Amino acid sequence: MNPDTRKKLMGVSTATLCTALFKRGLKHQFIQGVLPLNPGLPNMVGPAYTLRYMPAREDLNGIEVFKDRAHPQRVAVEQCPAGAVLVIDSRKDARAASAGGILVARLMVRGVAGVVTDGGFRDSPDIAKYTMPAYHSRPSAPTNLTLHQAIALNEPIGCGDAPVFPGDIVVGDAEGVIVIPAHIADEIAHEAVEMTVFEDFVQETVMAGRSVLGLYPPTDSDVADLFATWRQARGR
Repeated sequence: MNPDTRKKLMGVSTATLCTALFKRGLKHQFIQGVLPLNPGLPNMVGPAYTLRYMPAREDLNGIEVFKDRAHPQRVAVEQCPAGAVLVIDSRKDARAASAGGILVARLMVRGVAGVVTDGGFRDSPDIAKYTMPAYHSRPSAPTNLTLHQAIALNEPIGCGDAPVFPGDIVVGDAEGVIVIPAHIADEIAHEAVEMTVFEDFVQETVMAGRSVLGLYPPTDSDVADLFATWRQARGR
């Protein structure tokens, strides 16, 4: 992805990005029901690399399948590109883990930007200590084979009711994860930076005692002048 776009998205919130996408009619890009295991980390930003699970059939998902080096879960962990985000469609089912601490550690040491599932991770206390962002719905100790069969790599999926196409730009912060369609990522990033500067001004102005009415959204005639003065004073 564009390095400048990545830099911009590292400094904006998923809330601001939701608004920017809403203005373009995109209302369902926020992945529902996932939270960070390690919320103190910087933003997670990277293009999506996807893994899809289907319901497991017992005769195809014995523990011996992990000996197969072509197992899609193992392939995903070894082939997800550095700088990308592994997004896992677990059908919003956290009764069995989407992955565990060892596989997430492998992603981290390979330079992957983060991992997201609408299911759960096992070994979650360990993953919470990692320096790579990880998002899930809740901890889940049972192995993925209990309920999930890894079936497809790098194809369009749904994750937490959000559509995710390979290469879409995934952004995560302490609030959650949003998916930006790849073809508008550059313009969304630029707009979100400008929105963030204005929202910082609004926050500071409201904290100083001004009413939000006429300020956000700006309708009073003096807001533009106030904002220009504020921005100049702070070198923004």
